[in-house]
Amino acid sequence: MQGIIKKIVADKKIGFISQKDVEKDTFFSSEKLDGVKFEDLKEGDTVTFEIEEGAKGPVAVKVKKA
Repeated sequence: MQGIIKKIVADKKIGFISQKDVEKDTFFSSEKLDGVKFEDLKEGDTVTFEIEEGAKGPVAVKVKKA
């Protein structure tokens, strides 16, 4: 899947990814990155990722820059 980082919460090392044609943004955390440091991501970056079902709904995993 592909999306754009919509929001970064740096102090919690989490963020949200928006996707075309998907209403709700997808949560990701720094523990689920693939080959990229959290500090190197910024709002507006295009990323690729996979979706897993988390305790509170879908979670982005294997997040990396596109």
